Amino acid sequence: MTREHPAHSETTAHPAALDQLASDLQDDTPANALKNASARIADRFRNGESVVTLVKERAALVDAILIHLWRTRAPACADDVGLIAVGGYGRGELHPGSDIDVLLLLPNTLNDEQSEQLGDFVTALWDVGLEPGHSARTIEQCVAEAADLTTATTLMESRPLAGPIELFTAMRAAVAPPDVWPSAEFFVEKRAEQQARYARYDGTAYKLEPNIKGSPGGLRDIQLMGWVAQRHFGVDSLAELVDHGYLTPVQIKQLEDGRDYLWRMRFGLHVLTGRREDRILFDHQKSLAELLGFEDASHTLGVEQMMQRYYRTVMELSRINEMLLQMFEEEIVLDANAAAVPINERFESRNGYLRTTHEDVFANEPSALLEVFLLLQQQREVTGVSAHTITQIRQNLHRIDELFRQDPRNHRLFLAILRAPQGVTHELRRMNVYGVLSRYIPAFGRITGRMQYDLFHAYTVDEHTLFVVSNLRRFALTRFDDEFPHCSHIMQNLEKPELAYLGGLFHDIAKGRGGDHSELGATDAESFCLEQGLSQYDARLVAWLVRNHLLLSTTAQKKDIGDPDVINEFAAQVRDPIHLDYLYVLTVADVRGTNPKLWNSWKASLFRDLYEHTHRALRSGLENPIDRDELIAEKKATAREHLAASGISEQRVDAVWSIFDDRYFLRQKSDEIAWHTQLLADVHLNDDITLADVRRQPSGEGIEAFLYAPRTRYLFAQVTAALDEMGMTIMDARIIPLTNEHNIESYIFMEHDKRVETDDRRLSKLRDALVEQVQSAGDDPPQVTRRVSRAARAFNTPTQVFFSVAGGRTIMELMAADRPGLLSDVGRAFVACGVHIEAAKIMTIGERAEDVFYITDDTGRILSDEAQTALREYLMAILDDACKT
Repeated sequence: MTREHPAHSETTAHPAALDQLASDLQDDTPANALKNASARIADRFRNGESVVTLVKERAALVDAILIHLWRTRAPACADDVGLIAVGGYGRGELHPGSDIDVLLLLPNTLNDEQSEQLGDFVTALWDVGLEPGHSARTIEQCVAEAADLTTATTLMESRPLAGPIELFTAMRAAVAPPDVWPSAEFFVEKRAEQQARYARYDGTAYKLEPNIKGSPGGLRDIQLMGWVAQRHFGVDSLAELVDHGYLTPVQIKQLEDGRDYLWRMRFGLHVLTGRREDRILFDHQKSLAELLGFEDASHTLGVEQMMQRYYRTVMELSRINEMLLQMFEEEIVLDANAAAVPINERFESRNGYLRTTHEDVFANEPSALLEVFLLLQQQREVTGVSAHTITQIRQNLHRIDELFRQDPRNHRLFLAILRAPQGVTHELRRMNVYGVLSRYIPAFGRITGRMQYDLFHAYTVDEHTLFVVSNLRRFALTRFDDEFPHCSHIMQNLEKPELAYLGGLFHDIAKGRGGDHSELGATDAESFCLEQGLSQYDARLVAWLVRNHLLLSTTAQKKDIGDPDVINEFAAQVRDPIHLDYLYVLTVADVRGTNPKLWNSWKASLFRDLYEHTHRALRSGLENPIDRDELIAEKKATAREHLAASGISEQRVDAVWSIFDDRYFLRQKSDEIAWHTQLLADVHLNDDITLADVRRQPSGEGIEAFLYAPRTRYLFAQVTAALDEMGMTIMDARIIPLTNEHNIESYIFMEHDKRVETDDRRLSKLRDALVEQVQSAGDDPPQVTRRVSRAARAFNTPTQVFFSVAGGRTIMELMAADRPGLLSDVGRAFVACGVHIEAAKIMTIGERAEDVFYITDDTGRILSDEAQTALREYLMAILDDACKT
């Protein structure tokens, strides 16, 4: 006799849905019946029906399909074999693309008919399109396999669909503690599993393409809490922990609301993609936001609103996860009878965790809400905060009000946290997770979870901000001196490093408000610093850092820092070495904390060069700007030293240098001048010849190319295309006309994929490719076949072209969608419009290129208005057409 078990109470579908499915099964194939039922569920989701209902209803509908196939394909198995739902399906929760995991629970023996029918049943599951994950085991085999933690967890979530109930009951008893995975061992291993999972996602939920299931604070964390509770307490749901005193009704509501929002996002992703997809990729974010009903507002895109809610949701779930797992650790693993070690009248430690000495600590002494974090810095034997104390902190956050923020005691505590020799970043992060930081600095609360919809900013604004402070801290600690020795030397000699941390905390605090976030943030920063009791000078210094935090990076990456006028102008803006030191370390920390993939040795070299040139200018005094002749003389003297060591005569050096003008010496470094001179030393300079060579940069991971060719050759388009096709990212280009009708072209570039090693063999290939381009008779650049990245295709960046004039040259700023072949297309436009290029500063901002070109007409003069218009129109046409294709 077939024994089927009614679907678990939480997986029962709406009767009408089951009736419709039953009707479809009578009139059509199971595959079509499932397809139609799935389409109806997707339509109801689009129409706004509760995702909780739909997730459980889909599980119930799949139950009905499986039971139907079980009856029709495996009738001989009904009394002896159990059909068991396991894993997420066992929980009665199915999204459109979720795995369908089933266990065929076998008796010790099967006859031939039963074996054949089980094979038919599994085949039928594939035929209807369920793509099941299935296993067939006896109880003994289940016990043996449960030695694996993942298998044991899957069996914990099992649910009978058909077959003998006593077989299912016996299996559950056989794999239960204490015989299999006692609760203490289960907890320790599950927590280690969670930590390993976090490491796969870089330990943060705040990357811009998170995984709904696996990232910190995601659905897997909710499931983990449920598994540990089930293993130790035998409860069927987290809600039952309220009676055990581990969660409050408010926290249960937060867990349910958070789970439901993540479910909506996951369900929507599956509907949009037609498959299981748990990554919130850029490809889907806009469509998902529209599907979930988010609309663009004046200062915030709908997609940014959706993601901010996601980040705030996972932050809240992470808080509950940390607190509950810590409670479980204290209950299951730690010594409950351990003695408390007094710290002061408000706090003690037990088992390495900081605890309040009584329930009214925060009510009686609100300042203790900050003192907690200072004690964690000072008491190195204390590794964390007890779960009960975390709950108390959360319950008393309302005490951090305007009076609290104006209290000098709290000012002293907060500044002491910033000035502590250890644990500054760690405790700021903890303050953020517990909600204290956003209460003490309300403006910080507005950037919590805020994302910027682009590929440049890899983290949410609050996470990026804390990364910036973390980078500054690493400069301040001697054990990290080997990472950035120059920054470390400067940071460790700052009189007040806390001012740099405050600059880091406030530099992006006004993002998303509309207007200039640097100016708005500077106002916030100065007010906050004055409230904390800092001097007017210190407050103004922090405000200046916030207002100018982009100044050094944009100057270095967009302007010609070989030009003394640029350096003198920048030095006038910085004013003194103190401001320069603070700005330099903040800039490096900021750029490194924006997107790890975008920091490289070229940026490091640019920033340091600008710092050193400016430092020299400031030493001379603003009233004594850098002298061009003196600078050129110094470079020549250093280059001559290099060349003398190479055995090149003074006469030959002078002969080569006779074709160089001042622009060349100003724009090249001394070691570059020496290298170029060596390459030209044996050449008849008046002959119509071409040369090309490459080398690794003397310091850093970059590569330099040198080209010498007649001025009639327009090589920029050809060279950039060749380098692009070989997988190189171009950082800088300089094209300098010589007095013998030739040009020197120099390019700096590096591997686009940092996993590729630039060994001698690859350098040789690069050299051969450039020689081929230089010696090629035609001017047509090679085809660039590399494709635009998956993430970049999700963005639509309009092309913009701006012109200005400085130093007798036209400066063209180009903003466009970054893609392979972009620079080559720009070079073709220059050729078509009769434009000569003297230099290019290449900057990629995620999916967007922001490149600066220094150009002239074919007579060496600035471009006329008519020529600018023609070039702009040509560029807009070819670049926009390229994006469409």
